[in-house]
Amino acid sequence: MQAVVRAFSLLKASRFEGEVLRLRDLCSRTGLHKTTAFRLLQTLEQVGAVERVGAEQYRSLVALQGKSRYRIGFAGRSVESAFSRAVGASLQAAAAERGLDLVLLDNRGSATVALRNAERLVREQVDVAVEFQVHERVAARISAKFLEARIPLIAVEIPHPGAVYYGGNNFEAGRLCGFTLGQRARQAWRGAADQVLLLEMAAGGPLPHSSMTGLQKGLREVLPEFAQERFVHLDGKGEFGASLDVVRRHLRRNRSGRCLVGAINDASALGALRAFEESGLGRDCYVAGQNAEPEARAELRRAETRLVGSVGFFPERYGPELVRIALDLIEKRPVPGAVFVKHAMITAQNVDAYYPNDTLLAPSSPEDLVMRSL
Repeated sequence: MQAVVRAFSLLKASRFEGEVLRLRDLCSRTGLHKTTAFRLLQTLEQVGAVERVGAEQYRSLVALQGKSRYRIGFAGRSVESAFSRAVGASLQAAAAERGLDLVLLDNRGSATVALRNAERLVREQVDVAVEFQVHERVAARISAKFLEARIPLIAVEIPHPGAVYYGGNNFEAGRLCGFTLGQRARQAWRGAADQVLLLEMAAGGPLPHSSMTGLQKGLREVLPEFAQERFVHLDGKGEFGASLDVVRRHLRRNRSGRCLVGAINDASALGALRAFEESGLGRDCYVAGQNAEPEARAELRRAETRLVGSVGFFPERYGPELVRIALDLIEKRPVPGAVFVKHAMITAQNVDAYYPNDTLLAPSSPEDLVMRSL
């Protein structure tokens, strides 16, 4: 059965009748390994379904009914990111439901790979591209490639010039994060926090940074007397390992008593939490993150955790809306410049209500994040 499905994917790879495709093009469009594709093509050639027209060049001789009109290209942040995987899986399901072809690529958290993948999607002549990469310094170059090719672009989470932005309202999400931290400090310490660590991601540019601005505002809504000099900005790079290291170093230099930690994402939040626990200061901190990824949800279920919550953006629901926007762009219907997703604070009290099926997932822990950071 699997061989039949793979064979049909090769036959469906051509975008128009008589298109000649190289073996490497067929592999990129279908996701098949070169050896597997070559073996299947030999069989299809023997039964007259495919014609070999040159060295590693093939033409399908079969006309398939119901072939998709449109192709969407998605370059995800990294398969190591649970958030990115959830976006990709949701988009894949939504595209299949609408009968659309989807080209899935992995940016691997690298600016260089993201640029290369943008070029590849242009070569693939996708009808619309969905870009999810976190390096603001290459956003303009990526946008330029699609603009030159006249391919509409949707940018997930990190804005790209000329692209439709789809993702969270960073300022409001940060504000909710800060408000929740402030409430916990007031309840547990009567507001007597000595310091707030803001774990940022400098590579993401100004929009993710607005989350930290919102966090300060939200905290001051609960603790209006909190002095500006008590806020400490650290670049955790949005990674567990980098955040663990930068907070470790901070704590070696400065043990300032009770500390609140607001992080740009859950990887940073859990890295900071680990650093406090290693230093014997676990009970002197409260931490809040963003994204509500599986590792954070597992931590929220741990007894006496100091993680007070994580802002959930629900990437597992992104697909249908991304497909709707993509079709509007392709068919030249009006699309707003920014589409914000709904978000909510996920806490130990409501995590099971929002994610009742987590027990069906493979166990996840901060150790998984350690390995991804290496």
